[in-house]
Amino acid sequence: MKCDRSMLLLYAVTDRAWTGKKTLLQQVEEALAGGATCIQLREKELPEEEFRQEALAVKELCRRYHVPFLINDNVELAVSCGADGVHVGPGDAPVAEIRKRAPKGFIIGATAKTVGQARAAERAGADYLGVG
Repeated sequence: MKCDRSMLLLYAVTDRAWTGKKTLLQQVEEALAGGATCIQLREKELPEEEFRQEALAVKELCRRYHVPFLINDNVELAVSCGADGVHVGPGDAPVAEIRKRAPKGFIIGATAKTVGQARAAERAGADYLGVG
């Protein structure tokens, strides 16, 4: 999948703390139905196999809506489950390293908290930056 501006119009990042009475999948589907143009699955505490199962389910929802699906931090999971890409922070695998081993068309987003980090991520081949 190609990364372009339209993908970044309404970029939704999951957060299990906000699910309330709904499941994460229900909330992702509501986001997609409401116009989300990209979904990033962000799980910091979920055991690996549960994360994999959740990733596969979210990927299927995204496919139905023709919306890119990215996984936060976990490059291996993103590649193995067929996600469209990954989003990494300064403490994760370097963008240039991911680019070398990622499949063609794999989207790589990078968090940048400084101008220097932004420039470095761009030079390394990041498709987009998350700034905050």
